[in-house]
Amino acid sequence: MNSQYNYPEILAWLEKKGKQDYGEKFHFIEQDIQNITKLVAYFLNDEPMTNQFGIDLTKGILLSGPVGCGKTTLMTLMKHVAPKENKFHVKTCRDISFEFIKEGYEIIHRYSRGSYSQTEYKNYCFDDLGVESNLKYYGNECNVMAEIILSRYDLFVSRKVKTHITTNLSASEIETIYGNRVRSRFRAMLNLIAFDKLTQDKR
Repeated sequence: MNSQYNYPEILAWLEKKGKQDYGEKFHFIEQDIQNITKLVAYFLNDEPMTNQFGIDLTKGILLSGPVGCGKTTLMTLMKHVAPKENKFHVKTCRDISFEFIKEGYEIIHRYSRGSYSQTEYKNYCFDDLGVESNLKYYGNECNVMAEIILSRYDLFVSRKVKTHITTNLSASEIETIYGNRVRSRFRAMLNLIAFDKLTQDKR
């Protein structure tokens, strides 16, 4: 492996950032180091390292694991690591669903195609997929996140725009809630990095 990066040094620096952002009790635990290393390698565009982990740099990240295992915290910390071309915005699925109730279908457009005045598409991390529920806007029910993900897939294919997602859901639960089309799009556009379902709640 001929990575140009010193991972123990980067992880020590990132843990320090975590202490600044989340308090002195914050620390990385041994069984999470591999997943954290995968994320760092991905966001640094470190090809030798991502090849070793079987991670495709053209795709986004699906970070899955049980409640409280640190998915949101880790993705937020990755914003310190990512160079400009890999920068992304974190948005909770719950907030998107509340925006949809207030503003309607324009929200789907906002998080997929961008606003009408934008020429640039954004990389997003949709946090905590599965906590929002199907919502009604003027009586029409809509699976907001499913629609956004399908649109983001089209952007991934046509413009290589990346989407990242954190979720507590398993693959079969994703299919039950969002349908087979969304599950198959996930396989095409996301690298799965999964925490063991027995990972302790760190909160």
